[in-house]
Amino acid sequence: MNDALNLAGRILIAVLFLGGAAQKLGDPVPVSDMIASIGLPTWLVWPTAAFNLIAALGLIFGPGVRGWALVLAGYCIFTSYFHWQLRADPWQVTIMVKNWSIAGGLLILASTGPGRFVWRGRG
Repeated sequence: MNDALNLAGRILIAVLFLGGAAQKLGDPVPVSDMIASIGLPTWLVWPTAAFNLIAALGLIFGPGVRGWALVLAGYCIFTSYFHWQLRADPWQVTIMVKNWSIAGGLLILASTGPGRFVWRGRG
């Protein structure tokens, strides 16, 4: 039962990053604008979309679930900075808090590991 719940949780978290990849690929302008707002090149939207996709799949299937969880936790914390820059908008603050909450869940996943349901290895 715990392994099934672990897999379900991994899938639910990964769906967020899969959606992020789809959003960046389908309409890159909002993210490009956020990236540009802190002086970074807008083309970073493309490697970010690829990272979202690859990391989400790594979180679901493995191997290296623990590593993906740690990297994604760092990503969530790092990207919170962008939303904090737009804190006059209450939705952006909510997104920042959500990112920190997801980072917490990912850190728990990194500490517990993926359970039995992983494509290869122990994660």
